[in-house]
Amino acid sequence: MTLRHTVSSLATNMVGKICIPEDSPWFNGHFPDEPIFPGIAQIELACDLIADELQVPLQLIRLSRVKFKKIVRPGEILDIRATCGNKENSYTFTI
Repeated sequence: MTLRHTVSSLATNMVGKICIPEDSPWFNGHFPDEPIFPGIAQIELACDLIADELQVPLQLIRLSRVKFKKIVRPGEILDIRATCGNKENSYTFTI
């Protein structure tokens, strides 16, 4: 999947947009008759956006207050918004 995104001039606010391909391997077995894009894959997309924009490797250490509010189906377009948190090396994101 290719993440298309733009960033504010200070790289503190990051915005990405991605179309979830219908043939994504994430759908294999998740679930055969009712494909749903897994939550962990959504988290990976947000981490990829942050790492790409900051041009640094990102290591996920902890997640807090995670809620998946919407089922994501094949072919859907997701908007990802990430911001630098109030602690060093912390970020918040919404999808």
